[in-house]
Amino acid sequence: MNAKEEALRLYGYHVWANGRVFRRLEELPQDIARREIQSVFPSVFDTLAHIYRIDTVWFLAMRQRFDEIIPASRSILEETRGMDLRRLEEKFRDLADQYLTFLNDTDAEAVSAYPHPQFGTLHARYIDIVRHVVNHGTYHRGNITAMLRQLGHPGVPTDYVFYLQEIGAP
Repeated sequence: MNAKEEALRLYGYHVWANGRVFRRLEELPQDIARREIQSVFPSVFDTLAHIYRIDTVWFLAMRQRFDEIIPASRSILEETRGMDLRRLEEKFRDLADQYLTFLNDTDAEAVSAYPHPQFGTLHARYIDIVRHVVNHGTYHRGNITAMLRQLGHPGVPTDYVFYLQEIGAP
């Protein structure tokens, strides 16, 4: 498997796993996603909004649109505040379409510079940034599982091996 295929597979997993979380939330009482609890984020919805915001930040960074990151991040915080779960899922899908187009048109082995005002400039391959985005999402989907359990509901398995099995990967 080359780097582009790996990037597409990993990102496909990220989309699949997020979709499984949304499907699980549809099965639960409507208020569960917004119910406030003591956790990493105030609610499951806030955790999903965070994943979406950071996915957007990294998408802009990979496209070298650094001047748009802070305004987009602030806008997402405001926009998601009153958003319903279905609309947030649509936003995830729209962003996923953009990611997939970008990844299909990009050399995943190419190195790009990612300047940060505090941490300096990171030079990384696109595949490494995709790994980071997926890993970040996996971490927070784990938070969501713990939050759902705290609210008295089982989470949903989103392990990578389940994705591989579902797509019939060799």
